[in-house]
Amino acid sequence: MAIALNVFKTKTAEITSVETSIYTAPVGKSAIILMAQIANITNTSGTVTVSHYYSGTDTTTELIKDFTIPGNDSASAVTGKLVLEEGHQIKVTASNDNKFKITLSILESVNG
Repeated sequence: MAIALNVFKTKTAEITSVETSIYTAPVGKSAIILMAQIANITNTSGTVTVSHYYSGTDTTTELIKDFTIPGNDSASAVTGKLVLEEGHQIKVTASNDNKFKITLSILESVNG
């Protein structure tokens, strides 16, 4: 059976006050983050941070940092497409628990 060259995926997660890796590009694949939508599911505002992380060099690059999202509103953490090489991660944290959810649309592709 042949391995699929390109696979679309959706990843959802609740964002908490503890920094968490919500997605890692798998071994042998690269990923393109097509969308990273964050929803504030409460009536009050709060802040979120979304980062790109690579453990190979222990490098964190914030995509948005302490970004305020009003209650019952949403924001995009990626305004274009973001390429993640094998092992690169998306990490998230929020000012409060039970306030934010994130949805990632991802295209994974086998490295050639």
